Amino acid sequence: MIEDMRKKLENHKKRVDIKYKLYDSKYQDQDIGITIPPSIRQRYRAVLGWCSKAVDSLADRLVFKEFQNDNFSLNEIFNLNNPDVFFDSAILSALIGSCCFVYVSKNENGQARLQIIEGSNATGEIDPITGLLKEGYAVLDRDKNGKAILEAYFLPDRTVIYADNKVVNVIENPANVPALVPIIHRPDAVRPFGRSRITRPAIYFQQHAKRTLERADITAEFYSFPQKYIVGLSQEAEPMEKWKATISSFLQFTKDSDGDSPKLGQFTQPSMSPFTEQLRTLASGFAGETGLTLDDLGFVTDNPSSAEAIKASHETLRIAARKAQRCFGSSFLNVGYVARCIEDDFPYLRNQFYLTKPKWYPVFEPDVATLSGIGDAAIKINQAIPEYFDKDSLSELTGINHE
Repeated sequence: MIEDMRKKLENHKKRVDIKYKLYDSKYQDQDIGITIPPSIRQRYRAVLGWCSKAVDSLADRLVFKEFQNDNFSLNEIFNLNNPDVFFDSAILSALIGSCCFVYVSKNENGQARLQIIEGSNATGEIDPITGLLKEGYAVLDRDKNGKAILEAYFLPDRTVIYADNKVVNVIENPANVPALVPIIHRPDAVRPFGRSRITRPAIYFQQHAKRTLERADITAEFYSFPQKYIVGLSQEAEPMEKWKATISSFLQFTKDSDGDSPKLGQFTQPSMSPFTEQLRTLASGFAGETGLTLDDLGFVTDNPSSAEAIKASHETLRIAARKAQRCFGSSFLNVGYVARCIEDDFPYLRNQFYLTKPKWYPVFEPDVATLSGIGDAAIKINQAIPEYFDKDSLSELTGINHE
């Protein structure tokens, strides 16, 4: 029932909203320090975009190419739905919130229309075998206070539209599958709706690094103007302005009536190096969690590397990207399947699409040296096994369209 779907969405919405705030660098951490007063800490709020980097570094390398053996013309459906924006938006949203959803409907011309809905505004009951939904729910519009004013309840045979909690439209669905299709990142048996790229360890490392930067900013004030002191000053001496005593390059003190003079001193100047070392340690932990390198986080380590060296240093990221390609490829095929059923007004079977395979561009674009190596290897292999490498296989390796 729709009430159950509303409760389910409410339970997950808060966590997804936090992930989006972390991605936008707008999430405010709790003050857990014990030495810095809250009023001072508020003046030195740090902003760090490591979680954004973790998402973008993977999302920017996932570029969908096309469907091969496209017997049902799925490429045509996606090409008519602004594919340059659709695929990138779906991938980015799924990496942030662990999943997003695609609402499939018809436009005025009878063609399939694809609308992406983020994970904070949609949910459903998933079929773990096909990856499709048994029933779904989405908030299509909210008012300025965040209250849902336009909702959709998705069933296998129809889609019910609610406005202000009243049924305003019922759309027949010929696909026998809910017209809401999930796009999931790294699903498993425990979490069928996947896992976010912004993991709990990544959040911890970023929050710790932000606190380190805040402490460094406050310490930098004392580093720029070391604290000084005077002992032995006469009680009859006029008090000196604090700002004048701080910035003056020359101060004059006279002896008192007893002939004694005050003594000046300066506290030990704090060092900034512990903060730099701590920040680098946290960056190493974050890089290990997300498959990045210290160079990706702004810590220059070596001279500029070759394309092969960069690829080798990002081996963990490459494996994560290939895994994401398999997950998203299956989800995009599900979107195409439901869209084709709705557009043709015919309930095709999911197993009729088994020959259609999603293809992606290479995770790392090959440079000239890599292309030369691929060419030499293809020639030698084709000499041993004639016609083993053809235009399609070489296009998949190099990312260059042979057409």
